[in-house]
Amino acid sequence: MSGRFLPADHSRGDERTIGGYMAVHDRPAAFEGSDGLSYSVAIEAAETDEPEPSRRWGGFLLFLRWRRVGEQGVEGHLETDFLAWGDSAEAAIAATGALPLADVRMHLERCLQRGTRGRPWRDARDDAGEEGV
Repeated sequence: MSGRFLPADHSRGDERTIGGYMAVHDRPAAFEGSDGLSYSVAIEAAETDEPEPSRRWGGFLLFLRWRRVGEQGVEGHLETDFLAWGDSAEAAIAATGALPLADVRMHLERCLQRGTRGRPWRDARDDAGEEGV
C-alpha cells in the first residue's frame, strides 16, 4: 500500500486541534508513543447512561497501534474515557475534535501509563458481531 500526497487545505479548520488536523490534512493524525510504537487516532462516540440530554453521547479517542514487524496492519488499540459530551454522536465527536494535539498526545501517554492496552480491534468487532471498522 503506497501513500499519497494530499496538500493541506487550511480553510477546513485549525490544524492545532485533532479534528482540525484531520480536516486540513484529510487523514488521521499519528503519534509515536513512549513505547516506541506508532498510533493513528480516531475520534469516536458512544451513548452514555447520563440522564442529562447534553451528555447522552460521550466522545473519546481511539488509538490504533500499528504492527512494527511483519505485514503492515493494526495489532491492537488503546482508548480514552469520555473526554467530551453532546446531545448527539456528531456533537460529542465535534467537541472531542476541538482538543489540541498536545492534549491528544497527553491522553495517549496516559493510556500507555495505565497499561490499558485493548484487544485487537478486529477481535472486539468479531465478538460484537459488527461488520467493518
